[in-house]
Amino acid sequence: MLQTIKFEANETATNPVGTAMSVIGGKWKGVILYQLIQQEARFNQLRRMIPGITQRMLVLQLRDLEREGLVQRIVYQETPPKIGYRLTDYGRTLVPVILMLKEWGESHQSTMH
Repeated sequence: MLQTIKFEANETATNPVGTAMSVIGGKWKGVILYQLIQQEARFNQLRRMIPGITQRMLVLQLRDLEREGLVQRIVYQETPPKIGYRLTDYGRTLVPVILMLKEWGESHQSTMH
């Protein structure tokens, strides 16, 4: 049985679920992480894989994920420079969580229709 836990408004930062959601929450971060599970991807590949995300939003979300240590930005010394993104080892610790969210989302979609 789940235990009900009450948090004061200022305790959100110490709430483990709140902490996790502050790192991977929002509309796009989970989607980006999911796309990077299988393979490294370049910026424009990610844009094509994620319909509806703007260039600016993708940049912001990737920077946040990089700052959190979940995604690594790779710069290849080519002309023109090639930039790739991949999950870090720390980011890979989220793979089971992301895959469970995917399964739940598929199940939830089927109950909505």
